[in-house]
Amino acid sequence: MLQQFKKRKKTIAILAVILIFLIIIIFFLKNNDKNLKIGNTKSNKSIEDIEEYILNLSSYEATVAVTVVSNKNENKYVLSQKYVAPNISKQIVLEPENIAGLETTYDGNNLTIYNAKFNLSKIYESYESFTNNDLSLEAFIADYRQNKEDNSNKCYEENNEFVLECTSKKENDYRQNKKLYVKKETGNPCKMVIQDVNEKNVVYILYNEITINSIKENDILAFKTIETEAELY
Repeated sequence: MLQQFKKRKKTIAILAVILIFLIIIIFFLKNNDKNLKIGNTKSNKSIEDIEEYILNLSSYEATVAVTVVSNKNENKYVLSQKYVAPNISKQIVLEPENIAGLETTYDGNNLTIYNAKFNLSKIYESYESFTNNDLSLEAFIADYRQNKEDNSNKCYEENNEFVLECTSKKENDYRQNKKLYVKKETGNPCKMVIQDVNEKNVVYILYNEITINSIKENDILAFKTIETEAELY
């Protein structure tokens, strides 16, 4: 009888080990399935997902190459841009050399223009029109939101990218139609094209680097000591 008891105890112990082993396997299978689903969701975003992601971004930081085309010439710039919703922004000219270091900072009410080369600044109080800066991503979002109300926006796929297209309601024939190209894999903007009323490309913006929803207001409005405050022009 003692031998039968030992045998039964040994069987129970073996079954317990098997049960624990099965629980571990099931746990890892579920976890891997969950990770697989998450991965598939990330790499297979729908255009509705992309649209919602762009329209609801809380901040972004980008380095952009801008080409502005007019009837007479073509000008190129490299800019550093930062934005925190709803209306805090900074733009720094990195190139060309003759205006490099020129900063424009908007704190939601006042616009500050700062020349880093000469450590000079000019403040424009209660300034509103800086929010109409067509070179910024937030200006595109504002136009897109406004047009969304009358269903005049367009969303489509082109060359493995999603395109969000809208028409500016500002009275500006030179910069009328806007197209934002977004990478399907990441949901991040890769370029923006602005056209005039004749659908001619007049502004081309390439997002060389962009990080979304990673900066705070203090990253833009950090205190800076300016030794001399004077008129820039």
